[in-house]
Amino acid sequence: MTSSDRIKLLLRRELPDRMGLFEHLWSETIPDCWINEGYPEGADPHDYFGYDMQGAGGWLDTTPFRIEPELVEETEEWRVTRDGRGAVLKHWKDKSGTPQHLDFEVKDPESWKKYKEPLLATDPERLFVDQARQELEKVRAAGRFAFMGNTILVEQLRGMLGDLVWLPSLLLEPEWIHDFNRTYTDFYKRHYALLFAEAGLPDGIFLYDDLGFSNGPFFSPAVMQGLFLPYFREIVGFFHDYGLPVILHTCGDVRPLVPYIVEAGFDCLQPLEAKAGNDMLAFAREFGDRLTFMGNMDIIVWNTNDRARIREEVVGKLEAIKRLGAAYIFHSDHSVPPDVRLATYEYALELYREHGTY
Repeated sequence: MTSSDRIKLLLRRELPDRMGLFEHLWSETIPDCWINEGYPEGADPHDYFGYDMQGAGGWLDTTPFRIEPELVEETEEWRVTRDGRGAVLKHWKDKSGTPQHLDFEVKDPESWKKYKEPLLATDPERLFVDQARQELEKVRAAGRFAFMGNTILVEQLRGMLGDLVWLPSLLLEPEWIHDFNRTYTDFYKRHYALLFAEAGLPDGIFLYDDLGFSNGPFFSPAVMQGLFLPYFREIVGFFHDYGLPVILHTCGDVRPLVPYIVEAGFDCLQPLEAKAGNDMLAFAREFGDRLTFMGNMDIIVWNTNDRARIREEVVGKLEAIKRLGAAYIFHSDHSVPPDVRLATYEYALELYREHGTY
């Protein structure tokens, strides 16, 4: 059985020989730390660790104005730029992290009109067709499940309006949010239809849309149902019409929203942040016949580099998910930072290989 076959079965809630394997790593983890701990220089982690999945393009340019970010300010540690969404953001120069929001040009329905207009046209330059075609061929040649990915609605709202505007607007300007979501839903459908026609179909789709923070969702189930569920359902249905399973990455505590994620038709939920209160086993008991799970291995436990604690975390969850008969892909509950030692991560993979068979 190839890695691709394994993931396809899991995303249909069918149990193959073993659970799937995938991971996201912080950009610093290998070059700044693991390379000094025995990781082979130049090795691809998909090959080295034996991941079953790999990204293969699909990152459309979703900015209304396709421009290079304008440099506003720079220090030894920071860069402040204004991007094609009209957002002024402050980024670390030498390490990962969420940018600081400084300003946003789009503040109301009137200022949105300028940024909406470019999104109404289909622009082949947004697709990066040659790159997608080449990456699809590369991943398929390795026998892995090839997915295309992109952010979708909430990430677009946050990126263009900022938290101080989009969150109140959910209640104060719902028609504007509907118009925004309608515009981007149509944008994605048009551009992915063209990309698939030009580059070919992947094996699946990985959509990224953070719906919560550590203490709960960004919005209520009622807002989810009224302002987002119809568009999520339409986007997922579009990909399903191509025969493509859809994975949703969403950070934070999303427990109240999981029924709507299932209702929208998503096939897999990731990363199931344990540190935000998500319990994969509780989800599996209720939704295991309709949803595949990826993640939930508590990175705070992995950060301790304490093998006894890591064994308890990994083995306990793997054995429980097997008893429930749920489809699962082994992954941290977000991504692996540099303070997780290479030997620690390799130990977690040993436990997965020992206990991750069905």
